[in-house]
Amino acid sequence: MHIAKDLVAASATPLVLGILAEEESYGYAILKQIAERSGGRLEWTEGLLYPLLHRLERLGHVESTWRTPEGGRRRKYYAITEDGRRELAEQRRQWAAVTDALQDIWEATRALGPAAPPLEA
Repeated sequence: MHIAKDLVAASATPLVLGILAEEESYGYAILKQIAERSGGRLEWTEGLLYPLLHRLERLGHVESTWRTPEGGRRRKYYAITEDGRRELAEQRRQWAAVTDALQDIWEATRALGPAAPPLEA
């Protein structure tokens, strides 16, 4: 399934903030989480993720530190800030409003008959 670029862009901030709300992480691990949690339907590139992380850092939603794990290579780890947690809560409220409206519309179109596509769980 192809997910439209606009939808990917709109969901990028809450996805990254949500992942970082669970635990701090670094770029490649965040990319893996996105792919795994979407069942492979969202496959982001570094070209999408890193500009987003830099923007979130400029806005004060995340902070970063360079670290070298034992036996590993140097990585930039990102952690959500208190401002980031507030932004994530606001994003959740906004997405809930959008999904509620979509659900209402899809339920109404389902009632129109077999021409309406089935809802996916």
